[in-house]
Amino acid sequence: MARSDYETDDNRNSEGTAGHWRRRLVTWVLAAIGLGLGFLIPYSLYLNHEVGERFDQLRWQLPTRVYGRPLELAPGLALDKRTLTTELAAAGYHPGDGVRPGTYSNDGGRWLISSRGFNDVDGRVAPRRIAVTLSGGKVASVRDAGADRKLKVARLDPARIATLYGQKQEERRLVQLEEVPELLVTGLQAVEDRDFAHHHGLDLSGILRAAWVNLKAGEARQGASTLTQQLARSGLLGIGAEQTWTRKFNEAIYALLIEARYDKQTILETYFNQVYLGQRGAQAIHGVAAASEFWFGRDLADISTEQIALLIGIVRGPSYYDPRRHPERATERRNFVLGEMHETGLIDDAEYQRALKAPLGVTEQPGHSANRFPAYVDLIRRQLATDYPADALAGAGLSVMSGMSPSAQAYAEGAVTSTLESLASKNRPDLQAGLVLTDVHNGDVLAVVGSGSPSRPGFNRAIDALRPVGSLLKPFVYLLALAQPDRWSLASWVDDSPVTVALGNGKQWSPGNSDGRSHGTVRLIDALARSYNQATVRVGMQVDARRIADLIRTLAGIEAEPNPALILGSVDQSPYAMAQLYQFLASGGEIQPLHAVRGVLDANGRALNRYDTEPAPAQEGDAIAARLITLALQHTVSSGTARQLVADGLGRLNAAGKTGTSNDSRDSWFAGYTGDHLAVAWVGNDQNEPTGLYGSTGGMRVWSNMFKRLPSAPLEVSDKGLDWQWVVGSHATDAGCAGARRFAFVAGFAPAFQPCQPPEPVYEERRSWRDWFGFGRDDDEPEPAPEPTPAPQPVEVP
Repeated sequence: MARSDYETDDNRNSEGTAGHWRRRLVTWVLAAIGLGLGFLIPYSLYLNHEVGERFDQLRWQLPTRVYGRPLELAPGLALDKRTLTTELAAAGYHPGDGVRPGTYSNDGGRWLISSRGFNDVDGRVAPRRIAVTLSGGKVASVRDAGADRKLKVARLDPARIATLYGQKQEERRLVQLEEVPELLVTGLQAVEDRDFAHHHGLDLSGILRAAWVNLKAGEARQGASTLTQQLARSGLLGIGAEQTWTRKFNEAIYALLIEARYDKQTILETYFNQVYLGQRGAQAIHGVAAASEFWFGRDLADISTEQIALLIGIVRGPSYYDPRRHPERATERRNFVLGEMHETGLIDDAEYQRALKAPLGVTEQPGHSANRFPAYVDLIRRQLATDYPADALAGAGLSVMSGMSPSAQAYAEGAVTSTLESLASKNRPDLQAGLVLTDVHNGDVLAVVGSGSPSRPGFNRAIDALRPVGSLLKPFVYLLALAQPDRWSLASWVDDSPVTVALGNGKQWSPGNSDGRSHGTVRLIDALARSYNQATVRVGMQVDARRIADLIRTLAGIEAEPNPALILGSVDQSPYAMAQLYQFLASGGEIQPLHAVRGVLDANGRALNRYDTEPAPAQEGDAIAARLITLALQHTVSSGTARQLVADGLGRLNAAGKTGTSNDSRDSWFAGYTGDHLAVAWVGNDQNEPTGLYGSTGGMRVWSNMFKRLPSAPLEVSDKGLDWQWVVGSHATDAGCAGARRFAFVAGFAPAFQPCQPPEPVYEERRSWRDWFGFGRDDDEPEPAPEPTPAPQPVEVP
């Protein structure tokens, strides 16, 4: 065989072998591609289905938020600078120019407040700039600063006071993309994903750029993941899991599928609501709106350039860049973001330099608190329990609009803690307290304090502590008596001598007065104001204990045994129940159900339920009787058992009030009301041990310490249906008559009038020398007798 032939054959063999391997390689490649496609296509279809199921129907478990009541600014409202500042701070307002929403300015008594719009139980309240003038402890004027016109009333958006989370414990507030500051939208893309508008989920050029930036910096300064990948990671895969190749692969496929299915605006909006930006205990902070409140205590629309940069900066690691725990790291990261904003032309030189020098602007405490007011929120839960079981309320994305006043709650808590501290003694058991404050005009519960440590959850003494109410029940005994104007009036004479009541079991009851004395025959108004037990029992036995039991059941749902001891308050009740009872008197005779909840709104701000309906007007007879009792309770404050309030400087309020003390001074009570507010305070001991306190030295001190700070209108009692007369003995007389007192009677039931008999004229006799020796005078002539005190009406005591 010729060599050429051999070489030809050999070449042919070589070419055949190479061709064989090429064919085998192509076969393997095609097989691999086929297998890959056979796996990848079904797997991609599976992930696409997941995107459709989970992203399309992504419904975050939104917490239910509880808000206080909007501050209503109206001419004549009792309000001072400290209280207005407290209300504004609680609602997230900050000092500023009063033009930017969420800011206010103050120049003496003139305030300019730029309110934010909000949804209330009666609909949407638009934002506006409000000019308010304070003078003499009141609102002097309210104007719309934009339209330059007077306003009858202006409402400010309320403070969030609590958050009811679902099982995921996620703090989140949804926003639409147009509600996100433009600098936050563009700045985030400048730092995290500059090619966001052009890529399709993965950005190879971004990966290379991030690698170069990090190489120059010597550390990880810029991420390589696109915003879409980050969204896929946190929204579909879940944050915090270990980074594996499988997870990264899924993240990339998810990002491509999300980009294929949704437009850029939808992706951005979802990102801003999903991004993880902090942690408080078990509560994860998601979304830029919630993060703005958490870190800065501000609405998203109110944050500054440097705060926007900080939010963008901590996207990469909320724990590592936590500005409260690691301010140096956070500052460095924020300044890097500011540099990126400046480099891309988003901020100019002046703003860049200003922002670099600015502090982080982070609040000392996180802006979110799950439940800062446990006693009040406890009351809210109870009042909503019928319509919203606990599992349906938490995490439902609702807005609960309550009646709480942040300033009133602060004053109530301060009064309780300071009073208990001042009363603490080694000779006295540990004291606790409960307090309920209401609005006398509409029944809103403004504040609830359930213990001496108001911010700690636990036993809610304002609602659950059932304690003997003692003399707090006496006004309702006299209320029933005064409802019979043909028999009783404030001027009626009542016997306060020792009294014995035969009980049905063959025993006898002989109550005495707290001072251990009897006071003879006294006016009815004085018997109530000075809390005389013996006189009250005589009145109560004629009124009938059964009627007293019926009355307190009707007014407050209080169930009590109709025995004689009920007359002196032998019934165990809570401060809340007694506030409901006294609301009848404070409102002028209206039956006003107290409510902590004004209404509930759905996630879109529409009202689902309202609880702040107008009460029925007081019946004429009820209103008149309530006015008479109020006059008597004002007498209690001016000259009775609560007269210390005048010494405390609260005489300006013309308050009406009643002290109460249980046996052995185990419970100290006070119920008092002004022209705006009613408060019932209890001080005692959980072990029911004697405290050595009376109503005036325990509960009334809490009341006094609160109203020294709480702006409130003086109590003015209407004269409608009343007839004022000067009285001596048992008849009406002239105003100048010696010993006359002025009393209010039900119109048409005043006593008969008798003119005042002028005293005998005294003539100056001409004296002579005989007078010097005692002649001309009868030393045995008696002096004129004083006007006799009428005997009381006979009282039959069984």
